[in-house]
Amino acid sequence: MKRNITFKAVLVFIQNRVWFMFVIFCLQTGLSQENSKLGTPKVLPQPDFHFPGYIGRTYLDSDPPQFPQPIKAPKGAPNVVLILLDDSGFGQFSTFGGGVPSPTMDRLAAEGIRYNKFHTTALCSPTRSALITGRNHHSATFGVISETATGYDGYTCVLPRSCGTIGEVLKQNGYMTAWIGKNHNTPPWETSDAGPFDRWANGLGFEYFYGFNAGDMNHWNPVLYENRNLVPASKDPNYHMTVDLADHAISWVRKVKSIAPDKPYFLYLAPGAAHSPHHAPQEWIDKYKGKFDMGWDAYREQTFERQKKLGVIPANAKLTARPESLPAWNSLNADQKRLYAKMMEVFAGYASHCDYEMGRVVEAVKQLPDADNTIIIYIAGDNGASAEGGIEGSVNENLFFNGISEKWQDNIKAIDELGGPKHFNHFTAEWAWAMCAPFQWTKQVASHFGGTRNPMIISWPSKIKDKGSLRSQFTHTIDIVPTLYEIIGITPPETINGITQKPIEGVSFAYTFNDAKAKEKHTTQYFELGVNRGIYYNGWMASALSFAPWNPNRGTFDPDKQKWELYKVDEDFTQSNDVAASNPTKLREMQDLWWVEASKYNVLPLDWRAVERLNGELMGRPTLGGDTNTFTYYPGQVGLPNEASPRILNKSWSVTADLNIPENGAEGMIVTHGGLVGGYGLYVQNGKPSFVYNNLALERPTITGKDVLPKGKVKLVVDFKYEGKEKELGKGATVTMSVNGKKVAEEHLDRTIPIQISLNEGLDVGMDVGSPVDFNYKLPFEFTGKIEKVTYNLADSKESKSGKSGKTK
Repeated sequence: MKRNITFKAVLVFIQNRVWFMFVIFCLQTGLSQENSKLGTPKVLPQPDFHFPGYIGRTYLDSDPPQFPQPIKAPKGAPNVVLILLDDSGFGQFSTFGGGVPSPTMDRLAAEGIRYNKFHTTALCSPTRSALITGRNHHSATFGVISETATGYDGYTCVLPRSCGTIGEVLKQNGYMTAWIGKNHNTPPWETSDAGPFDRWANGLGFEYFYGFNAGDMNHWNPVLYENRNLVPASKDPNYHMTVDLADHAISWVRKVKSIAPDKPYFLYLAPGAAHSPHHAPQEWIDKYKGKFDMGWDAYREQTFERQKKLGVIPANAKLTARPESLPAWNSLNADQKRLYAKMMEVFAGYASHCDYEMGRVVEAVKQLPDADNTIIIYIAGDNGASAEGGIEGSVNENLFFNGISEKWQDNIKAIDELGGPKHFNHFTAEWAWAMCAPFQWTKQVASHFGGTRNPMIISWPSKIKDKGSLRSQFTHTIDIVPTLYEIIGITPPETINGITQKPIEGVSFAYTFNDAKAKEKHTTQYFELGVNRGIYYNGWMASALSFAPWNPNRGTFDPDKQKWELYKVDEDFTQSNDVAASNPTKLREMQDLWWVEASKYNVLPLDWRAVERLNGELMGRPTLGGDTNTFTYYPGQVGLPNEASPRILNKSWSVTADLNIPENGAEGMIVTHGGLVGGYGLYVQNGKPSFVYNNLALERPTITGKDVLPKGKVKLVVDFKYEGKEKELGKGATVTMSVNGKKVAEEHLDRTIPIQISLNEGLDVGMDVGSPVDFNYKLPFEFTGKIEKVTYNLADSKESKSGKSGKTK
């Protein structure tokens, strides 16, 4: 009896199991059909695979096995190459009428379409966050660059997980993804070997990364990462970073398409040029000797005429006037003209060299079997040309970021070295303004098109048939993601990795690809950067300028007294005719709309502070060091970023090196922080200890012990006694060096670095990674003795512990 009951139970179980599997099969089939109707899944990642067939007692009475299959991209999905240049104006490259040759852009424009009303945010990190998320830069928390982040929602520069990147979405929809070049979207305090790594490029959905985690980089001696690993310095005497990045882009795309020929790829290539430093091979600089002797005023006039002939601006467009704060070329003396023309020659060589290297990548892509189904988006600049070189130009841009202006009389001494490894050079603000022809202003000025309107070219041979034509619909950086989603067939996910997503805020412009006269769909767009404000609405643009970008030092400011201008930009292409006085009602409407959009997208509160925001300690930004004032490092600690290094500015501190000197002596770098543009180094040369303080390349005072270091165990100490009071910046200091408790050298510094010690070069122990802090040694200057440890002790800082910024105005 018991045996019969068991048999019946088993029979019922099997029957139910069969019905259960049948129901599951029907549901899965139905869901699959439903997903095929809706596009790609709205929830990522897709559910784990479960075998859909019948499972018996053994494989003999079970359905044939199946393996989970790789996720496939939508049928016919194109490959995507997204190229984003840096710091380039609308009137810079020849494809849009400029004086810098751009044959790669010319080629793509001839086979594709050009956009003359594409807009960025006026600054790099903000544009890049919008580009990879499809959300406004404040929505993605990048209201500023990551090095000036504050603690407000729109300004933390911590990319929220609710703004999933296109890399993450495409990866989970069957694409191979790579990010090569500049990453300026990782919080600087998260870029060390301690992580966290979820906001590095790999953590943002890009399976391969080769580039740098910073706003700019020395092109001769860069600090690069491959995925999460520091890349050793190249030994090639002719090394240049742009070439290196292009080589890696070519290598990656060839490799992955060879391995998986049927799988599409997404390559995001951001070379970092033409951001400072303007570093170029000498043969490229030489190409432009004498080409810019006409000066910036004549250059703009010539560019304006070329733009009309090319048709990239309307025939009735007007050339805007030079700002009153910028001098006329004819007002300069002969030496100024010689220096400034050379600065522009260097820049032209740098920018054209970059376009050439991008051309090598494009050519490699064109050689692949599915080239015709590859969409190439080439954006010439994440903002307008940079005026951060100041009115007199720069040989060390870090001076600008420390609020210090340079003089042409000093810079002309370096005229024959510009573009080379000894300087972090940048052309003048006047040339930047010229590169943005025919518009007003430059980078950082979000209120006017000189800061926000950049050339864009799109090539897609298999789909875009209106070759060589122009598009004039209003488009914005946030429109790239929804455009790519539409043409690929991606449903914008509502949930990614368990996080509900913010809606995409951009508008697809795929409708323009084969219809030049299509009605514009992106009709409203706010702009804001450093209280330079603007609002576009249905052919109107209201603009309010706060500060000229070539002035790093700003006083008090009242946004309620800010002057607003009004332009009918569907008739006035260049913003040349301010009609605010004759249209007060319209202006008021536009101003009110700006406040509505600002409230909607996390733009508030307005913040006009400038260079002081570059100091993480003043701003109370996070640090992995926490509240500790003692840091101990060991050999092998190299490439530690600025924001993860000891905060030694505007305070007293000491560094102690416990060494073991062999019988034959020792040479090399013990510890250094910074490089070419500012920093310090403690090293041994000719057997004697030396400490150099690179004060923004203005001077490099060095103290050296009189005697050779003794053999065996040595305790080498540098004591840095700061003379300023709390909140006093850049004051003097006394530096004392001791060996085994005995003072061996002392030096007084009249001034010290006030705001930012270097540009993206941090701390190294046992060698010098990146650029040299001094020119008395040859990189990498590895220490030949033994370093037991290096210990920093910082003076207690109430301000750093409280996180208060002093509410500086």
